[in-house]
Amino acid sequence: MGGEGIVPRVIVRLGPVEITATVLYTLIVSAVIVAVTLVMRLGQRRGLSVWQIASEFLMEHLEGVMHDMAGSNPRPYTPLVVTLALFIGVANLSGLVPGLHAPTADISTTAALAVIVFLAVPIYGIRSRGLGGYLRHYLQPMPLFLPLEVFTELTRVLTLAVRLFGNVLSGELIIGVLVTLVGLLVPIPLMLLEVLTGVIQAYIFAVLTIVYLSAAIQVQTD
Repeated sequence: MGGEGIVPRVIVRLGPVEITATVLYTLIVSAVIVAVTLVMRLGQRRGLSVWQIASEFLMEHLEGVMHDMAGSNPRPYTPLVVTLALFIGVANLSGLVPGLHAPTADISTTAALAVIVFLAVPIYGIRSRGLGGYLRHYLQPMPLFLPLEVFTELTRVLTLAVRLFGNVLSGELIIGVLVTLVGLLVPIPLMLLEVLTGVIQAYIFAVLTIVYLSAAIQVQTD
């Protein structure tokens, strides 16, 4: 719980480039995920570990959700969805570590994640249905709905970014205030609840990504 507030502090300035605390914490989260992944791969020879079992369960579950929604092979979309879920989950939980601040409590991070989904949807949609087949759904059921369809696509970015940012930031602020007022022991139950909330928020983000991807690759071409 680093207590960065809404605007993260600048740690290093390299000319016009500013390295903020959010960037630093994002690199830490990424390094942790990479390190755990390498350890899991090296430990495969010794048998399945708890982390490996958990990661395989997450992957298989998300692939099942994708298959049920899209009715197609989920493998092409698994890397994106699982990576988002893992990064967001670890990032959310990092805010509970003393001295750290969850990168997802910064609107710039959640906006960047939402933009990734926003760009991935048409890319996968065009790859699956072709350019003409994908663009056709913007004109259905009639061309008059084109502005509404475009507006709906744009609001997805705002919804994804604000939902994740608001939930993570509010949790950090509440725990920070309680720790300041009453000490560490009393907020422990709330911190445990925050762990559950952080995991759920990562899962919701991943499922919403699956929903948007499924809608894109299921565009009717008849």
